[in-house]
Amino acid sequence: MPTIETALTRKLGITHPILLAPMGSAAGGKLAAAVTNAGGLGLIGSGYADAATVSRELLAAGNARVGVGFITWALDAKPEALRAALDAKPAAVMLSFGNPEPYAAQIRDAGSKIICQVQTLTEAEQAVRLGADVIIAQGRDAGGHSGTTRGTMGFVPAVVDIADKIPVVAAGGIADGRGLAAVLSLGGSGVSMGTRFTATRESLWDDAMKSRVIGSGGDQTAQTRVFDIVRGAPWPAQYPGRALRNDFYQRWHGNEEQLQAQRADAEKGYLATRPDDFSARVIWAGEGVDLVRDVPGAAELIERIVAEAASVLMRGAELVR
Repeated sequence: MPTIETALTRKLGITHPILLAPMGSAAGGKLAAAVTNAGGLGLIGSGYADAATVSRELLAAGNARVGVGFITWALDAKPEALRAALDAKPAAVMLSFGNPEPYAAQIRDAGSKIICQVQTLTEAEQAVRLGADVIIAQGRDAGGHSGTTRGTMGFVPAVVDIADKIPVVAAGGIADGRGLAAVLSLGGSGVSMGTRFTATRESLWDDAMKSRVIGSGGDQTAQTRVFDIVRGAPWPAQYPGRALRNDFYQRWHGNEEQLQAQRADAEKGYLATRPDDFSARVIWAGEGVDLVRDVPGAAELIERIVAEAASVLMRGAELVR
């Protein structure tokens, strides 16, 4: 199996420049451990900074060297969740969707690397000033929550220029080795992948959700706030979530104020639907969902991605003088 050494692999002490995005609904300890054991770095999702979730999934990861990811605005309300993570001495802590500054010293003092995910150049500049060990440049192509202004391919090189020697990782719309090769060509040092890892054997998603993902395409995704509103999830408006369009989306997208006004009744109706009723229930998915066509183990997936990226990079393009 080929290996691709980058500033990211050297910084984190990993074999392959692939990070598991810490998706609260899918990235449990079992999946994080599988990614780490395959040579990447698995990051456990903490949900909305839930200390019990962090402790449970770290236990599920066993002795694997994993990290933990936090929604920073949720961590502001539940700072005890960070202590639950740091007590386990994770390899890294990822902070996204808020101000990472209040937590940097605590993470650094615990001996963990600081990973800052950013959605704007202003946030990238803050991460540089903060001394982040790794910066993830997340485009609006990403599944789940992201910013609204920048696509991944244009955003990554702009962040690379700001980051100087800090490794930059790309997130959003990347689901195979071609995406990894493209990011390396843009000056990035690796990729953070979410949607592709939701459809793996170790993912926390159930079979119905995985089947729905592998049968979907990027044109079926859209950024929206309606699923956050109906579930009462207090996401800031600048971070909508990219999900598969469904009947609930069609009914309420563009009518968010009405949905908010009727939220109590709408939530009862939403929760009354079956968990596998995807005409109503949300499935977060990024634009790279076209490339998700099977449910392999995490190790098999990483091997496939790295081999494809190496092939693309070695093949390259013929230079004509």
